[in-house]
Amino acid sequence: MEDLRYPIGRFHPPAIINAEARKRFINDIRHLPSLIELAVQTLDEHQLQSPYRPGGWTVAQVVHHLADSHMNGFTRLKLALTEDNPTIKPYDEAAWAELPDVQYTPINISINLLHALHARWAAVLEHMEARDWDRTFFHPGNNTSNTLAKHLANYSWHGLHHLAHIEKLKEREGWK
Repeated sequence: MEDLRYPIGRFHPPAIINAEARKRFINDIRHLPSLIELAVQTLDEHQLQSPYRPGGWTVAQVVHHLADSHMNGFTRLKLALTEDNPTIKPYDEAAWAELPDVQYTPINISINLLHALHARWAAVLEHMEARDWDRTFFHPGNNTSNTLAKHLANYSWHGLHHLAHIEKLKEREGWK
């Protein structure tokens, strides 16, 4: 079950996140919406409502979750750039995945949101000063402060993690 839940492995932040690594992570942020769009473009409604693993979210829920999570991630970045170690607000991802917008909104709405959001996110990330990567926010859910460099690495991983959920499901099911 571990492989189905973490198809690219669990997130482990790199010990050192240099300019080259940041560039790769920013490109992951920039290209994720297109990769998600390509991954789901041929799926029918039955396939979109299929869970990526037993007991897991459906493909549609994964797409909507990416929009929800990445909106929060972008907001956290902006808070950390404009405040001194702000305390962010955690949210209940599982509860959000059950809300009516996830149940009744077509995934193309969240894909369009991801395209716009990630374009703005990449614009901010590309123009940050070297000192900005050490800025932090406090996450009360795990009682830690995170640097923006680690935050970038985490969201790079997060997008690829959920993309792999969709791609691995398609592969297992033989969906084209």
